[in-house]
Amino acid sequence: MSSDPSPRGAAPAYDDAEKGVSEKVVVYPVEKQAVTYPDEKKDVFPNEKKDGAAPQPQIKRDPYALVKGAPKKKTSKVILVKLWYNMYRKLFTIAFTTNIIMFGFAVSGHWPYATKYAGAFAVANFNVALLVRNEIFGRFLYLLANTLFAKWAPLWWRLGCTSVLQHLGGIHTGCAVSAIIWLTYKVVNTFRNMVNENNAILVVGLLTNVAVIVTAVAAFPWVRNTHHNVFERNHRFWGWSALFLTWAFTIMGDIWHADNKSWVPDGRHLVRQQDFWYVMGMTVWIVLPWICTREVPVDIELPSPKVAVVRFRRGMQQGLLGRISRSAVKEYHAFGIISEGPHAKYHYMICGVQGDFTRSLVNDPPRTLWTRELKFAGISNTSKLYKRGIRICTGTGIGAALSTCIQSPNWFLIWIGSDQEKTFGPTISGLIHRHVEPERLLLWDSKARGGRPDTMKILRDVYKSWNAEVVFITSNYIGNSEMMEGCKEAGIPCFGTLWDF
Repeated sequence: MSSDPSPRGAAPAYDDAEKGVSEKVVVYPVEKQAVTYPDEKKDVFPNEKKDGAAPQPQIKRDPYALVKGAPKKKTSKVILVKLWYNMYRKLFTIAFTTNIIMFGFAVSGHWPYATKYAGAFAVANFNVALLVRNEIFGRFLYLLANTLFAKWAPLWWRLGCTSVLQHLGGIHTGCAVSAIIWLTYKVVNTFRNMVNENNAILVVGLLTNVAVIVTAVAAFPWVRNTHHNVFERNHRFWGWSALFLTWAFTIMGDIWHADNKSWVPDGRHLVRQQDFWYVMGMTVWIVLPWICTREVPVDIELPSPKVAVVRFRRGMQQGLLGRISRSAVKEYHAFGIISEGPHAKYHYMICGVQGDFTRSLVNDPPRTLWTRELKFAGISNTSKLYKRGIRICTGTGIGAALSTCIQSPNWFLIWIGSDQEKTFGPTISGLIHRHVEPERLLLWDSKARGGRPDTMKILRDVYKSWNAEVVFITSNYIGNSEMMEGCKEAGIPCFGTLWDF
């Protein structure tokens, strides 16, 4: 693989004379002169330096090589604050603050309606939280942005669209936390009025509150990043339990008449209640992606013990990710999708060995995997918004980056890794060399070139020469932080890997 932005010409072949095997020997006449011996005391070479040291050949240094021992530039606190208070936290602040203001009016007695229908406020927030996480709704939002604003809109607007779409999780968490607060308020008010309530409603309300709290705790960053399987099992199964309990709590509350302390199972009364339809919406957003779940045949290529390249049938558009599992309902894992286009015969996922699931793909390759046929959009899907861009990735991050550069000639690919061709195999290398021209490709082999590159020097040079509008980064936590901080300092618009909060 080439590691330079532009290809080098082939080295000139040596002719027979240079090899020393030519049969033709040309003899040039030499004028005969008397042999003389110079005076030993006379300086025969007056211009030669007398320091006694032989001249050392100059070693050409790689311009992008990272200088070892060089002091790391300290990032300003302003940049660090801007990176910390990103669009995710801004959206969380908006959603959460709006709810807290309404909640304040309710608990202070200034908004009796909110106190009476606290349960409706809870399930309404859950409805929004689940909607923005729904993969089909997400695909619709990406399609809408790409269709309406591609390339012509002001750059600040297009960057804003990408930022909001990438950080929709801020609305998800803001509304989910607010929903728990509203639900707790509802349960507390129910217990305050326990003399007029049925004991079954009290028990189900308390169980519902516990279930949603456990579901939320299982999604904390330190849980899902360090114990992913724990997150998957608890967030999913406690979430399903919370949905069933929410249905029970809502229906029981709507058909119980506190005035005469009796159940009145009136269907027409039930469907007129707003909380009934909010819970119905929650159910639809949860169930809809599961309708697309299928068990599909796969072929697995094992180019090295570190990587499994999973091949699926049919092509995909760029910028999508897919979830796969060995089971229909347990432990789904998301990976970037590589494809030559929607009409291609196959698409691929690169699974680096990191945990039990990915290790099992190498040690015990399956013939089928469960996946959701409708894939969800990632940040690369917004590459259509930009005239030209840079896609930089490290290691297995090529899985999320390559499709964009394959399907669009306006994107420059920078891939940093170690012995990529041997590690990732001929399939990935072939896709790169067939579809990404050398003038928009920089492959850095850390093993061959003696270490990591100066990524910011590469990005600054390529950003200027390629006339790019934005940089998309896929790397590990440390690499992502370094490049994000460097790009912000240099004034280069960038979006990095998102570790969901």
